[in-house]
Amino acid sequence: MTVPEDRCRLVLIVPDIADIEQRTKAVADALRGGDVASVIIPQYGLDDGTFQKHAEKLVPVVQAAGAAALIAGDSRVAGRVKADGLHIAGKLADLAEAVEKFVPKLIVGGGSATERHSALEIGELRPDYIFFGKLDGDIKSEAHPKNLALGEWWASMIEIPCIIMGGSDPKSALDVALTGAEFVALHTAVFADPAAAPSIVAEVNALLDEKAPRFED
Repeated sequence: MTVPEDRCRLVLIVPDIADIEQRTKAVADALRGGDVASVIIPQYGLDDGTFQKHAEKLVPVVQAAGAAALIAGDSRVAGRVKADGLHIAGKLADLAEAVEKFVPKLIVGGGSATERHSALEIGELRPDYIFFGKLDGDIKSEAHPKNLALGEWWASMIEIPCIIMGGSDPKSALDVALTGAEFVALHTAVFADPAAAPSIVAEVNALLDEKAPRFED
């Protein structure tokens, strides 16, 4: 499988499915659909022990598909399950600590920037990426206009890659790509019907292959 490094790529956010086997199958099936750069694994409401068990199942499946497995929030779980990275959505201080402690051993990124000033503060920490939006922020079919505007501004100015949260419609991935962002995150757009996940990942990749702008070297 050729990896489309020269255009916006897909990031998946693992769905909140309580059954560990169903959850792992949903992710494995989605990854069969085509190119995925990375997969973010949120804790949702799980206690630490259960979260680690889920992560132990999910991380090898993600890595076997050639994607990076990113644990949201818990550096101890990330280390124990040999994840590729850590997604920090909380306070600036938490992200600063994670960057200092774990880069370059782990991919570390995230942020909760809602305007340019806070985005630049995150950028000063030199994370591996900045995330515009919330992991569960796909409440409308389209990506949030504010996140699109921030991503477009960021991508035009700053070398640190950005991920923009898409909407609940798979076609929202193209709106994200048109900003110049390196990555689009999809959650319910892919996993609302787990059986359809592989075909949706394939459709999104085909859409991006056809219409997403190409990055210049």
